[in-house]
Amino acid sequence: MSATTTVPAKAAKSATPPPSDRAGALAADRAASFPIPSGREEAWRFTPLEPLRALLEGIPASGPEPSLDWTASGDAEVGVVPLDDPRVGSVLEPVDRISAVVAERAEDALAVTVPAQGEAEVVVRVTGDGGTGYAYALIDIGAGATATVVLDHSGAATIAADVEIRVGDGARLTFASVQDWADGAVHVSHHHTHVGRDAEFTSVVVTLGGELVRITPTVSYDGPGGSAELLGVYFADAGQHLEHRLFVDHAEPHCRSRVTYKGALQGSGAHSVWIGDVLIRAAATGTDTYELNRNLVLSEGARADSVPNLEIETGQIEGAGHASATGRFDDEQLFYLMSRGIPAAEARRLVVLGFFGEIIDQLPLPALRERLLRAVAAELGYEYTEEDDA
Repeated sequence: MSATTTVPAKAAKSATPPPSDRAGALAADRAASFPIPSGREEAWRFTPLEPLRALLEGIPASGPEPSLDWTASGDAEVGVVPLDDPRVGSVLEPVDRISAVVAERAEDALAVTVPAQGEAEVVVRVTGDGGTGYAYALIDIGAGATATVVLDHSGAATIAADVEIRVGDGARLTFASVQDWADGAVHVSHHHTHVGRDAEFTSVVVTLGGELVRITPTVSYDGPGGSAELLGVYFADAGQHLEHRLFVDHAEPHCRSRVTYKGALQGSGAHSVWIGDVLIRAAATGTDTYELNRNLVLSEGARADSVPNLEIETGQIEGAGHASATGRFDDEQLFYLMSRGIPAAEARRLVVLGFFGEIIDQLPLPALRERLLRAVAAELGYEYTEEDDA
């Protein structure tokens, strides 16, 4: 089955106790529980708040609504459901004020459903036209199903979104979120995934455009044997603020998580923020987890903040670790390539593509992979050719 549909996205809904720490945040809901941040809070200290004022205050949606269109193949069902659908909010609870505002202000939810044992591929395109709004998406993958779901964002907008993902027992989901906004766009989104027993979840977050983008992926488990692979690529230009805050909550035994995010920055005022939090609770024996963040600074005036955190409440684990590094462009690599007759611009291109290659090779769709290669090429001032994909 395949389908292409276009509908406008929409925007109004409803308050509970503020979280005391990062792990407890998943138990809170509603905007009244979260005061408007001042910027001194740990969760907001890196984030420019002024562009977020409208979303923090929860002003009603205004201006042209983003359009949605999608293509779906296989066993997928895609449509809009009311927020009183019993699946909405069953595994996602807000982690900050904007996430809670979405739960109150969104009028309905885009639902992607794949039945048990089904197979599907879905691409959803969200195109902004300058408005301010709130969006909710529900991705429900049945037991034993295999699916790929892509959310592709472009155009101009100020938008807050919650994405709720349920991966059923034994299911496999590859989820990609692409932020390719126009200059001046503002996008804040919370992705929460609940991974079932023996299920496999792969997330790929690609952030390229927008004035301010803040993505908060969180993961929890519903039984032993679950696996989550969280991959990310971002490229910040002058004046851009790109922020990714991840939280993996290991509360079930014998589950696995891997986090690998890589970013490049160039231009005055380019700023990236990566926060990686992993909690291994007392009951989560046999946990295997590792998180990695690498940042490549290509010019003066760019800044990357990287903060990995690991909290372990049991000593009975398979392994746990984290690594973070931020460095300038490697002049020795550049010299090595140039000494073998490769021009400087070409050598620079090869180094950057090699830096991103580990993640680019894992992108779920060939078209998405090629698109990212083209985007990186454009950032570096050259035109992509098929040799880059070799």
